[in-house]
Amino acid sequence: MTIGVGGVSPQQALAKLTHMADGVATISDDEFTLRISRAQQLMAQHGLDAIYVNAGTNLYYFSGTRWFSSERMVGAIIPAVGAIEYIAPAFELDTLHGYMAIKGQVNTWHEDQSPYQLFADVVDKMGLKQAKIGIDESTPFFISDGIAQAASQHRFTSATTVTAGCRMIKSTAEIALMQRAKDMTLEVHKAAASILREGITTAEVESFIDQAHYAVGAAQGSYFCIVLFGEDTAYPHGVKSPKSLAINDTVLIDTGCQLHGYNSDITRTYVFGEPNERQRQLWQLEQDAQIAAFNAAQIGTPCCDVDIAARKVLQDAGFGPGYQVPGLPHRTGHGIGLDIHEWPYLVGNDATLLACGMCFSNEPMLCVPGEFGIRHEDHFYMTTEGPKWFTQPAKSIDDPFYLT
Repeated sequence: MTIGVGGVSPQQALAKLTHMADGVATISDDEFTLRISRAQQLMAQHGLDAIYVNAGTNLYYFSGTRWFSSERMVGAIIPAVGAIEYIAPAFELDTLHGYMAIKGQVNTWHEDQSPYQLFADVVDKMGLKQAKIGIDESTPFFISDGIAQAASQHRFTSATTVTAGCRMIKSTAEIALMQRAKDMTLEVHKAAASILREGITTAEVESFIDQAHYAVGAAQGSYFCIVLFGEDTAYPHGVKSPKSLAINDTVLIDTGCQLHGYNSDITRTYVFGEPNERQRQLWQLEQDAQIAAFNAAQIGTPCCDVDIAARKVLQDAGFGPGYQVPGLPHRTGHGIGLDIHEWPYLVGNDATLLACGMCFSNEPMLCVPGEFGIRHEDHFYMTTEGPKWFTQPAKSIDDPFYLT
């Protein structure tokens, strides 16, 4: 039996977990202020007079205001010069004030009024005439369209050069939050492996992983969870009717949590029982591809070259070519932060140059439909000396969690 897999009851495994979320600093108001300053610098560089950030992770990133997007327009206008101003429903004013880290004028609209006309009025009040305004790329169409129609004298474009331009470079505080979140999820992975038994369902394992994330300090439990057994592991995001666990099945578990809004995302693949030669061969090949991607990630290297390095390992072994299966059908990795998938991406068409502070998943999954799949997923961040792992890759197919 694979070391660390099976033999422990869910109750025993949960009892061994400890709360890990304390002692790591949240994002300070000073850092939010610096983010706005950086956004204004990028606006000047790209000829933007202002940007609109909608409720969601972009609003939180720049203002520290936690608010979820809905059918009611809530957001902020950040001018290239001047102070941030908010737009919100009038009945939410007091609630919004309680969530705001960076204070600013809140412009309110009643339920029978147009928030889009209010946006146009606020932009005029800011002194912007025939301005070029960037719209947060996550803004729903009905809001961006409403804004464009109400403020047709202005020119609108995507704000991604500013939002991504800021968010893809993580601060020391952001990296520390992600490090702790990933440490938490890795302990959950170990616990989940220990409770596996013949006949257990994916739903049972997912429920345990959620409880385990609560136990290590994740306030909302699991942010997501994918559990797959046997041939189902060949399909990256699962199947409609997942099978229960059988002896010698390949096991793939991909899960994560959030800590103060920052994400973890780790996948482990191993065997419940004794790995056969084919499982051993492909497990190691997948790790070779993961290590090749890591080694290719150097400051100033295009993101696409990291994807190419991982894919070459698999193609040289007869898989692919390109994004065909059997082989690696998806990108090698994605950026991560407040969103679990964010800029930039380790994929063949992303020429963004790697820079200090960028954070990525490294998961060049090997999919062999009809047999099984192997995904090793760990994350790294870029330093001046090159890439650094958040979590170390699995030790071996026989001892994935370094228990010996």
